[in-house]
Amino acid sequence: MEGFFGIFNTQLLVAMVRLSTPITLAAIGAVICERSGIVNIAMEGIMIMGAFFAAVGALMTGNPWIGLLMGVVAGGVFSLLHAVATISFHLDHVVSGAVMNILAFGLTRYFMVLFFGHPGTTDAIPKGLGEMEFAIPLLSRIPVLGPVLFQQTPIVYISFLMIILFTWIMKKTKVGLHIRAAGEHPLALETIGVSVYKMRYLAVFISGLSSGLAGAYLSIENNASFTEGMTNGRGFIALAATISGGWNPIGAFIASLFFGFADALQVRFQVMQVFKIPEEIFIIFPYVATIIAVAGLVRKSRPPAADGEDFIIEQESE
Repeated sequence: MEGFFGIFNTQLLVAMVRLSTPITLAAIGAVICERSGIVNIAMEGIMIMGAFFAAVGALMTGNPWIGLLMGVVAGGVFSLLHAVATISFHLDHVVSGAVMNILAFGLTRYFMVLFFGHPGTTDAIPKGLGEMEFAIPLLSRIPVLGPVLFQQTPIVYISFLMIILFTWIMKKTKVGLHIRAAGEHPLALETIGVSVYKMRYLAVFISGLSSGLAGAYLSIENNASFTEGMTNGRGFIALAATISGGWNPIGAFIASLFFGFADALQVRFQVMQVFKIPEEIFIIFPYVATIIAVAGLVRKSRPPAADGEDFIIEQESE
């Protein structure tokens, strides 16, 4: 039992925060997108595109920050396909997202062969952001919370700032109010002269940028290389975190920590070999946690009233 209880320490909490970061970033984007009325299950595909172009940018320039920027831009640009399909062409949101996921995995495989001459995994990134751990003076010395929250890598800190920023934007600014109105009462928003289409395009684009950043984290901070399919369902877990967190950034962050904890725990169980059972059992921990969280909380969460509903000005005004 000593080995079992030895798992629960500060290192586990540090791993929890780091493993939850890509889920948190994608979930923040999903919150913005869904509050505008657009269902986005394409985050898995957007993340994989962000991860690939972040790795390409870092390898070609030797600068991980340029790679980070390329991953974010790639996520934003790719997400616009979902925006065009659902907002302008009025396609079913779930169908569009599913197609985008398939397209993203096919494109990254094609680009792997095109850029690197082989599928699978890219070369290792010489200078990944994961090596740039930064301790905030004084705060990093706080017992337990110090190393968990204030001795982290760059994108982890960026995720903390994004939680605060988007919570403020959604609650305290006109843009946030208009985005929320687009998902709750789109006709009322259109009536006062604000374009529902523009608000939804903006929300989907922001979601793409955030999901692209989540993908960049995986390839240039968490792993220092790109591997096909490396998202491993994190985009769908982020959607579960969005629902479990009640469609708000802070709630999504807390839910993401729960999934990160499940992931960190299964890694620690495997490394320390506390239980003599196949490692495949541990690998499913985060996915079981997703099912439990959604099953337990989805009934208590109320989505935006117009989430997933098409909006056509001509029909609504009749």
